Amino acid sequence: MAVVRKAAIFSSFSRLFNPALAELCLQKRNYSGSLVGRDFLTLKQFNKSEVEHLLWTAADLKARYKQNKQGQTFRPLVGKSVAMIFQKRSTRTRLSTETGVTLMGGHACFLGPDDIHLGVNESVADSARVLARMTNLILARVYDQSDLDLLAAESNIPVVSGLSDLYHPLQTLADLMTLQEHFGYLEGLKLAWVGDGNNILHSLMMGCPKLGIDIRIATPKGYDPDSGVMQDAINLVQQHETNLNCTHDPMEATYRANVVVTDTWVSMGQEEEKSKRMKDFSGYQVDKKMMDDTASDSVFLHCLPRKREEVTDDVFYGSSALVWQEAENRKWTVMSVILNLLSEYTPVNPKPNFTKPKKT
Repeated sequence: MAVVRKAAIFSSFSRLFNPALAELCLQKRNYSGSLVGRDFLTLKQFNKSEVEHLLWTAADLKARYKQNKQGQTFRPLVGKSVAMIFQKRSTRTRLSTETGVTLMGGHACFLGPDDIHLGVNESVADSARVLARMTNLILARVYDQSDLDLLAAESNIPVVSGLSDLYHPLQTLADLMTLQEHFGYLEGLKLAWVGDGNNILHSLMMGCPKLGIDIRIATPKGYDPDSGVMQDAINLVQQHETNLNCTHDPMEATYRANVVVTDTWVSMGQEEEKSKRMKDFSGYQVDKKMMDDTASDSVFLHCLPRKREEVTDDVFYGSSALVWQEAENRKWTVMSVILNLLSEYTPVNPKPNFTKPKKT
């Protein structure tokens, strides 16, 4: 295991994050090894075998519904409903959840900013208690992680993060599923992040070490990952004997990497910073030159939507890009999470291989 921290001390982003409230969420339910009834707020809360089970379920559901006609009659969520709170718009999160819940026989109810003014006309705590009496699960895509923590603490039904300023765990599950499908394993892969130290990166830092994936992070100065998340990641790489390297040089991070990942440079709510960010992220565009220095079998991921300053057309539309498969897998992974939080589920298809095959 190696942890390399270069050029900067990682500073916290300004967030409304309450550690005491987060701890209350962790203690809310009796974790007896089952996923039923639990919250899905961050991959930090899930161990290796639990993450693998979620990925196995996602692969199983994909096979059942796409390849096996019997899967068309598999409707485990009949009579179940999901409340979808969206403070921030989204194509993939909304469509994957609505179509996925419907496919499994349940009902997804969309609550946008015009439908529910979370914490404005009604407190977050009161909204949580109302929704818990009318639905079976809450999926919330919010600005502040503290809103998710409060929803989870005040409701007696599972709460799933559709995204917050701090984490986006559903995206990481989709990324891991996509990489497993492509490579046939996850252990030993080297993943390079090029871009902002944001919520997507934070979730990768919580998930990848548990599956044996090394992480290399390249961010511009001043855009480093959150210091608390960084410390958690350091603890994880020590526990799982993987590697974490940080630099301000994208070419260093991507050299001989198996996976290159980037994301938007300007997230929702940061529009006023766009001009400055365009200058600060100069040299961080993923292009052919950068990909040419990666491993011979390297692939490119992007959670979408993509802008041209982030990655060139020849890479984004090239043969190494797995972005469309990655987007589709948002559906199967959110289905997996919802299903496992609402009922005990044992996949019917063989478990995917997550460890690197030994050479003979």
